[in-house]
Amino acid sequence: MAAGAPRIFVSHLAGVAAFDPNGDQVGRVRDLVVMLRVGRRPPRLLGLVVELSTRRRIFLPMTRVTSIESGQVLTTGVLNVRRFEQRPTERLVFGELLDRRVTLVETGEEVTVLDLSVHQLPARREWEIDKVFVRKGGKSGTFRRAKGESLTVEWSAVTGFTLEEKGQGAESLLATFEQLRPADLANVLHHLSPKRRAEVAAALDDDRLADVLEELPEDDQIEILGKLKEERAADVLEAMDPDDAADLLGELPEDDQERLLSLMQPADAADMRRLMAYEEHTAGGLMTTEPIILRPDATVADALARVRNPDLSPALAAQVYVCRPPDETPTGKYLGTVHFQRLLRDPPYTLVSALVDDALEALAPGAALPVVAGFFATYDMVAAPVVDESGSLLGAVTVDDVLDHMLPEDWRETEFHLDEDTGEEVAAHGS
Repeated sequence: MAAGAPRIFVSHLAGVAAFDPNGDQVGRVRDLVVMLRVGRRPPRLLGLVVELSTRRRIFLPMTRVTSIESGQVLTTGVLNVRRFEQRPTERLVFGELLDRRVTLVETGEEVTVLDLSVHQLPARREWEIDKVFVRKGGKSGTFRRAKGESLTVEWSAVTGFTLEEKGQGAESLLATFEQLRPADLANVLHHLSPKRRAEVAAALDDDRLADVLEELPEDDQIEILGKLKEERAADVLEAMDPDDAADLLGELPEDDQERLLSLMQPADAADMRRLMAYEEHTAGGLMTTEPIILRPDATVADALARVRNPDLSPALAAQVYVCRPPDETPTGKYLGTVHFQRLLRDPPYTLVSALVDDALEALAPGAALPVVAGFFATYDMVAAPVVDESGSLLGAVTVDDVLDHMLPEDWRETEFHLDEDTGEEVAAHGS
């Protein structure tokens, strides 16, 4: 970035792509690393936390940043792919400085930090924070912003950044990452401190938090759920996919399970209890109880309307299950499956009962994980029905749940790379 270029507000760097000199994307910016200095001197910007396509986070020093322009970061292309580890003297801008309550030196008034700006020092390759965008009035800690005057001041005009996390909200951090997919936001939360993670979780709405919890490691799930009020924890569990919620409940002490189940809607609690009755690594333990179920007299138009539901995962939307009433699990007699591609080939008025694929046997609820995985591999399926001995549809297993249970527990912390000698992909655990 050339000297004299305008300042850059850090919120504009969230999620920005980083490229090497050849124009190949190396990752996306997830945070900025600064070092606070003595007195009121502005902090030095040490570098960027860049997330690679494999979700590994690495440190990109500012000395290897050649340009920040037009929503992109250009690098020298020389990267150290060692996993980023924050040092005691370092602070993360998004994770630790945004939403902080600080004090205006001149008036003593408390304000909330909404954004910070950085600039490159003239004739040098060093960067530092120079301005602070703050809001007067209100308190941080809620997603909905309180009204109040906003202003931009010099870094030296405020004090309080050196304090430990206290009363730090989450609204600016969430606004910065509001476009992230649940899996990516889960990765952001995983790398925050436990206190900051709890603050962000508290600020998310129930549906968004449910989606994020499904993508987090088990330890993070239990930690976050344990810091929510019990009524809200029950609401979030209800918003999760039933199979994921049941897995999470199954990791809690029995007394906690019962308290949360008693706070849930009876139908949802019944689903949870039913799923928890199955062994974890079986079709019954893997399935969701909320696939798309249609009666025989439903039409292709009805089926496509259900498939269009944006809340459905691609795997669940790939097919519908035709059953006699009742049409909630456990259903009446399961008649067969209609695949999405078949729905696209027939007129809208066609009855789904005329299109069912009844040649493929369904999974039994007690089918072990290797059997389920073999079923998916043999028949190229992304979802499969689970049917009991009486012929009732109990639910459906999706391929993502099969993969989740087959991968190592720490797969989110595993980096995959090509072996230089064999050219084969191997797993290397980060330090």
